[in-house]
Amino acid sequence: MSSDTGQQHPLGIYYKIWVLLFVLSACSYAVDFFNVQGGMRWFLVLLFMFLKAGFIIAIFMHVFWERLALAFTILGPPTVLLLLIVFMAVEGNYTSGTRYLYMGHDPNAVALSPDDIHGAEHEEEEH
Repeated sequence: MSSDTGQQHPLGIYYKIWVLLFVLSACSYAVDFFNVQGGMRWFLVLLFMFLKAGFIIAIFMHVFWERLALAFTILGPPTVLLLLIVFMAVEGNYTSGTRYLYMGHDPNAVALSPDDIHGAEHEEEEH
């Protein structure tokens, strides 16, 4: 008589996912190594991050083998939070754009440092 009460998963899938996680991490480091900049850099970094997190949750946390209702219960709230973050980013970009458009702010303006404002006064006091 067997004492196994649960489902046994083949170890091969864990090894394959483990190697895949190393490959995805290497790709993530390659983004820095090849000095990718701008939007492509952040797209690739976030893509590799979400892929790694998804494989870890699906395989190592056994969500892949759970019932669909339990998977939605676990994955639903983080998905809603990500959606809200995207909405906030779009709203912030819109607000910033309308400030530049209607209030006359220069989007390329650089803030002045204290040395720019008081530089000459401090140099005279020191001498």
